[in-house]
Amino acid sequence: MSSSSSSLPASPLSSTSLHLAVALDGAGWHPAAWREPEARPLDLFTAGYWADLVIEAERGLLDFVTFEDGLGLQSSHFAEPDGRTDQVRGRLDAVLIAARVAPLTRHIGLVPTVVATHTEPFHISKAIATLDYVSTGRAGLRIQVSGRQNEAAHFGRRTFPRFGIEDLDMPGIRELVAELFDEAADYVEVVRRLWDSWEDDAEIRDVATGRFIDRDKLHYIDFEGRHFSVKGPSITPRPPQGQPIVSALGHETVPYRLIGRSADIGYVTPHNTAQARAIVDEIRGEQQAAGRADEPVHVFGDLVVFLDDDPAEAAARRARLDELAGQPYTSDARIFTGTPGELADLIQELAAAGLTGFRLRPAVVGHDLPKITRGLVPELQRRGAFRTAYEADTLRGLLGLARPANRYAAAATA
Repeated sequence: MSSSSSSLPASPLSSTSLHLAVALDGAGWHPAAWREPEARPLDLFTAGYWADLVIEAERGLLDFVTFEDGLGLQSSHFAEPDGRTDQVRGRLDAVLIAARVAPLTRHIGLVPTVVATHTEPFHISKAIATLDYVSTGRAGLRIQVSGRQNEAAHFGRRTFPRFGIEDLDMPGIRELVAELFDEAADYVEVVRRLWDSWEDDAEIRDVATGRFIDRDKLHYIDFEGRHFSVKGPSITPRPPQGQPIVSALGHETVPYRLIGRSADIGYVTPHNTAQARAIVDEIRGEQQAAGRADEPVHVFGDLVVFLDDDPAEAAARRARLDELAGQPYTSDARIFTGTPGELADLIQELAAAGLTGFRLRPAVVGHDLPKITRGLVPELQRRGAFRTAYEADTLRGLLGLARPANRYAAAATA
């Protein structure tokens, strides 16, 4: 990093400003999680299952939950399907899950995964705007890209070369990945402009005069880019938050650039404090390059967690699950095995490196989510490091992010 990075906002944590989220994926992040007694495999495709998880997360005062999604079946291979029948396969739609559980909760944010590569930004803009209305201001999205052949084949509009994880450093594959993330940045820009295409007071709803809408306060976005040409305006009024939260997962410079350029939250996967500090510095540098140095962007560390009151029990549970799966579990994120108190120590250590929050991936949702909400959270509260009550009713409010002004309203009054 250049010396200019030292002048960038470091987003330091006060004693109670730590943010926590949970990533929900089926029965849990370990592939054998569905075989555990707490897993409820018969309920995985029911609304009640997901409602129970989100209600439990809200009981723990978490900032938000993310819902995993994809356009192909889960696979043990990086970029292609497998033939396994001993692991969970199949998902419900993440946006629809979030919309279903929204009325059952009051405070927690709801952040479904959206694959930008094969979906239209117009459709997603109104889906997430609708979720923001249904949840009264608690919506967000996690943007994701896909270069998988089998997923492209569902749509028939584009083709990708076959590649594996070992090919990611090949020039052609690196170029493809960069192109996908550039497309995702344009996608987010279109979505954000569509959210702003209605001014906040565009709806009049005056029965006496017969005027429902002020047409002068609806705006064409007229986006013309390499990947999209979108006229606008949206058909959905501006969301309650103005701009729902946009987040993305990153492992290297190209997705860090997307986070710095386009996101409110970046999820990253450092394995130690030195890596965490370097990643935060790089994202802050990308913010500055994108002209966003003064905007708050959260950087959350992702951790897979196996939590028990005795560290030996957590280690034994992980070993048992590995045996059921037939191989040791590995992850892009650091895997933590231990007690809630030990996890609190690690979180505070990594937070000192500049991370502003953490997204925890429960190895077995039925077991590890309650250990987060009823074990980790009380421990962090005892240390004065986490809230003891919800202090805002919107996701932006929970994250300390202001409601942004409408770009078109500002232009109209300039």
